Amino acid sequence: MSQRKLPQKWQSSVRAAKAVQVAFDMDETLQYQIRREALDNGLSPSDQIRHILTLPTADKPKRPRLTVSLSPEDYFYLAERYGLQPEQQLEIKHRVMDELLAYSQQMLKP
Repeated sequence: MSQRKLPQKWQSSVRAAKAVQVAFDMDETLQYQIRREALDNGLSPSDQIRHILTLPTADKPKRPRLTVSLSPEDYFYLAERYGLQPEQQLEIKHRVMDELLAYSQQMLKP
């Protein structure tokens, strides 16, 4: 099999593609401590672990975000809740974001 040269725009992803994700089973107290420290330090839990291990991290997150996995049943439920069709996933995503923003604003009120 011949080796093909990767397009320039993909070459920066080669190192990330070779990285191996490692999962650790920890008790809840340790998980909470690491997550809390990460939050206090403005880091992801993964970057906090890298910091603890004195491994290099990016200066700032590439895409700071929160994620949630939605099943087809979740989309069905949310579509019904928002008066949409389950296939309208982008609009559902917008409504979820609006709801989360409203939630955060409500939590900030005294």
